[in-house]
Amino acid sequence: MTESPGAAESIDGDGRGETTVRFAVPEMDCPSCAQKVNKGLQRVEGVGDTSLQPTTGTAAVSYDADRTTETDVIAAIEGAGYEVPGRVDGTDEGNRDIAPATELWTSSRAIKTWLGAGVLAVGLFVEFLLTGQNPEVVTLLGYSLTLADGLFVLATVASGVPVVRGGYYSAKNASLDIDLLMGTAIVAATAIGYFVEAATLAVLFSIAELLEDYSMSRARNSLRELMELSPEEATVRRNGEEVTVPAAEVAVGETVVIRPGEKVPLDGVVTEGESAVDESPITGESVPADKSPGDEVYAGTIAAEGYLEIETTATAEESTLSQIIELVQGAQEQRTETERFVDRFAGYYTPLVVVLAILTAAVPPLALGWPWETWFIRGLTLLVIACPCAFVISTPVSVVSAVTSAAKNGVLVKGGNHLEAMGAVDVVALDKTGTLTRGELAVTDVVALGDHDESAVLRYAGGLERRSEHPIAAAVLAHADDAGIDDLPEPTGFESLTGKGIRGDIDGKTHYAGKPGLFAELGFDLSHHATDGGTVMTDHPSADAGDALAELERDGKTVVVVGTGTELLGIVAIADEVRPGVQETVERLHERGVEHVVMLTGDNDGTARAIAGAVGVADYRAELLPDEKVAAIEELRAEYGSVGMVGDGINDAPALAAADVGIAMGAAGTDTALETADIALMGDDIGKLPYLYRLSRTANGVIRQNVWTSLGVKALLAVGVPLGYVSVAVAVVVGDMGMSLGVTGNAMRLSRLQPDDYRE
Repeated sequence: MTESPGAAESIDGDGRGETTVRFAVPEMDCPSCAQKVNKGLQRVEGVGDTSLQPTTGTAAVSYDADRTTETDVIAAIEGAGYEVPGRVDGTDEGNRDIAPATELWTSSRAIKTWLGAGVLAVGLFVEFLLTGQNPEVVTLLGYSLTLADGLFVLATVASGVPVVRGGYYSAKNASLDIDLLMGTAIVAATAIGYFVEAATLAVLFSIAELLEDYSMSRARNSLRELMELSPEEATVRRNGEEVTVPAAEVAVGETVVIRPGEKVPLDGVVTEGESAVDESPITGESVPADKSPGDEVYAGTIAAEGYLEIETTATAEESTLSQIIELVQGAQEQRTETERFVDRFAGYYTPLVVVLAILTAAVPPLALGWPWETWFIRGLTLLVIACPCAFVISTPVSVVSAVTSAAKNGVLVKGGNHLEAMGAVDVVALDKTGTLTRGELAVTDVVALGDHDESAVLRYAGGLERRSEHPIAAAVLAHADDAGIDDLPEPTGFESLTGKGIRGDIDGKTHYAGKPGLFAELGFDLSHHATDGGTVMTDHPSADAGDALAELERDGKTVVVVGTGTELLGIVAIADEVRPGVQETVERLHERGVEHVVMLTGDNDGTARAIAGAVGVADYRAELLPDEKVAAIEELRAEYGSVGMVGDGINDAPALAAADVGIAMGAAGTDTALETADIALMGDDIGKLPYLYRLSRTANGVIRQNVWTSLGVKALLAVGVPLGYVSVAVAVVVGDMGMSLGVTGNAMRLSRLQPDDYRE
């Protein structure tokens, strides 16, 4: 068996085995549609797992190739009433894992609907305004049909046949859905001579279906826009020549050429050239990032200016963008608690209302002798109201809108359940290193002592550190370079004093750089306000150093003292810098409703206290090992409620897994972070956290609004039908079409939420 695009095959010893194929089923656009397709597929011997996605219009089907064929699978889907134009091509970045776009308003269904609507309008005009010109045209089965009646029947046929056809397939698959209910109502109304009602129901329901298709196409377009970020072709240098090939055919390690204004087709590392690159499709950052040799670039980003050559590090299917798309689509399968409740409720709601419709049509005429026609129409109206579409689609369309919007803003939510959980978080726990801070050491202060200046301190410190491999050395050398000190001396007799510092001979004198304890051993008194018998020794050479050390250490900084055996030159303070905007982020979280923000760190208490104070976090837990962070998460949950943990996705993996919601920072290009976390901030911007919380809370609110409003409207209509206040037209326009459009439109406003712009 040959594997085709979109299929993944597990081969057994006979060369056959289980095959998974993803088909495009564009007309499958609601949960009841998916249920009908699933029932049809389960009747096929050899079909295993199925994944049906109305929001993308796709059906992934696993089947045993020894027991059935792809043709049988397609026949089962089409037997449920849904056309299968073909497979979804997994190699095409533009159409991957989503049904191709169709011309909705010029489709066959649309043309029949417009024809029916036009004929209905003419029929109503003749029936109610030209009563004198409405002759009998035919007698059929004892019934006399007028011109208007004929027009109504024609309108019913034009617009209603697709509905009745859908109802037939629903009955065939034992699916009590909207097609069966509406089809039954149209046929029944026509059979008893209620041609106006039948035509009105057929036309209005067909229009409602078109509008719902349009709403679903908007949701699909938001996904399609995400998929179209990455170009389908790449310019590759092969055998000394530039050739343009499909991006899917580029192998790892090949050289790809990117000119100004072009999109980066695959993930890679820059080998030549420099350019500002717009990474907003991946990280959500609006400011382009400067790229030079050695820097990573991602598929879907744009070279704003400058020429780049990159060496690819992943295939098109394995790129960061592809992973994002895959996870966004997979998010639909992670159903929220609300969605599960709605599905359970719908299982009782529809049969109950159908029973009420039958009782409404039968009991008053039989028991009370009331008019059959009146109560039959009211029963048909209740059948229309029995459709649960509006509140069934309210949750999935909201999740798709929110998750897709988040992805476009550099926040990857891996499931509707995680989106819902994030909106219910009571406390946010923040890791320190790599989350609140950059995770990279940098010089923050240079304190010159005596007659020396900062340049001299950096010159001697840099000269000694240039021979060291310690991370502090890299920070000192980088700061010296930034300060323009390029004449660093070369030490001789260099020696590393393990756990204390380093020493070497410069300008014929031994110099030291290290901890205060090293200089204490050399005879310096570096205690705060050096004293002798209670009297402050202001002329002591280390008096000023003691004050400076006390202040720097109080701020949680690492200090390196520089000097000789007889003289102190200065102090270099080093710290892991706090990310810009962290304090504003914490403040914004509080404003959004998160009352408790806690910092968790493995650092010492002094450093933790200093960082917590700098970023405005009132509560912190210090000197925690990975398992102790997990215990801290459990304590926070017991004390406050639901916990969201923000970490780097690697070192904090246990704590991320233990939290109700795990959020990874800087996940772009990091497979572990994408796999570990429930939600990933693709860039290193913790400022997206308030946006994420706001989006989740808003999404939860929209879902509740959609569910309870649609249920409330349905209930009011159901009460009004027996009282004669609700006609068939009102039931369709308000209860079906109106509510479906309402919940979809309400959900789509989530796509307009943008990250808070409060940073300079």
